[in-house]
Order: sequence, then structure tokens, then C-alpha cells
Amino acid sequence: MVPFETQITVNKTHIDELQHVNNVVYLQWVQDIANAHWNHLKEGYDTSEFVWVVLRHELDYKGQAILGDKIEAKTWVGETSGMKSIRHVEFYKGGKLLVQAKTFWCLVDSKTLRPKRITGDIIKILMPHAS
Repeated sequence: MVPFETQITVNKTHIDELQHVNNVVYLQWVQDIANAHWNHLKEGYDTSEFVWVVLRHELDYKGQAILGDKIEAKTWVGETSGMKSIRHVEFYKGGKLLVQAKTFWCLVDSKTLRPKRITGDIIKILMPHAS
């Protein structure tokens, strides 16, 4: 799977009292890149019948970023079955892994807000290059 990538430059709003990127900021970045990737994948498809909701986030912090650092963010879709899909996100600075995240998502019917089975059509959207 080819990851979806974006660049982030650390600014003052990302910094905490320890002068590095706050842990909550990484969680926001996980959400932001997941949304950007999903919006990219679903172009040309009608996805109005469903939405994704988070069941769980797991983040492992391995390094620090400070003001002005250039961060490379990568994401890809992992195991997907039933009503759940796992998304992986990694943040790098100069090739060094800073944070590794795994988010468990549930597909939900947009009208009833009840969990919905992930069909083959949805998998084709999530993993367009999978064989």
C-alpha cells in the first residue's frame, strides 16, 4: 500500500510548556490527515449514506518536534472487515519516526447512526490499489 503523505511545519500553536509539540496536537494531526486522505479517496464517489466514527486511538511517542520543524505525515488503511477499519499514521522528522498511531474506525449509516457493514464497494474506495 502506498501511503498518503503531507507536510506539516510546527508553529507556536503546536508547542506546549515543555517547548515541543503537545501530544494532543499529534492526535489532531492524526484526525486531519485521516480526513484529508478519505476526502482524496472518495472523490467521484457518492459516500453520503455513511460516515466514519472513531472507536479508539493508539499513539506511541518516540521522539520530539520543536518550533519550526518540518514534519512528514504518512497514512494508510490497514485491516478492514465487518464494520471496522484500521488506519495507520506515522510522523517523521528528518527520516526519524516521532509518533506512530493506529486508529480504529467504525462505518456508520449517516441517517440511522447505526454501525454498517463495509461492502466491497467501500473497500475499493479505501484501498484502490489493493489486488
